[in-house]
Amino acid sequence: MEMLGNRRLGVTQQQAWDALNDPETLKKCIPGCDKFELTGDNQYTVGAAIKIGPVSAKFVGKVALTDIAPPDGYKLSFEGQGGVAGFAKGASSVTLKPAADGGDGCELDYTVQAQVGGKIAQLGQRLIDGAAKSTADDFFKRFDAEMQRRYGPAPVEGEAVAEEKKGAVAGFMQKMGLGGKKDSDAA
Repeated sequence: MEMLGNRRLGVTQQQAWDALNDPETLKKCIPGCDKFELTGDNQYTVGAAIKIGPVSAKFVGKVALTDIAPPDGYKLSFEGQGGVAGFAKGASSVTLKPAADGGDGCELDYTVQAQVGGKIAQLGQRLIDGAAKSTADDFFKRFDAEMQRRYGPAPVEGEAVAEEKKGAVAGFMQKMGLGGKKDSDAA
């Protein structure tokens, strides 16, 4: 499996770097993760419950960081065992850079190459790729929420997102016939 992506983050490059190197933050943000502990120089043990299609497993593994260039990025390798469900191993690179448009925040580029074996490998590439993309999306939603909790919403994009959510909820409520401005104005 191979996956790559780019995400705009509403925090500075240094803030993102600090968070991506904090085991507690990663534990909060990785879906299903219940353990992310430093065990040596740039070495971590990880535990996470993972579900791909009909297969669920508790994976226990290791993550090692290399080619560390603060605050620009690093490479990492990982391996994990999920018992009868199988195994996963691979490598990833993470690169942080200031926002290309010169605005607030930074950009994160990532690549992942992974191999799986056991029952998980029997599920088919499409299902595995879909689960990996969903897990990455969930990670970044959690990461963005954690960064907003720590540093507040991003100056411009954060306000636009808040207004969009408020509008969507108001629209939904109005479709249900609850609370619209027209109802309160008429009364």
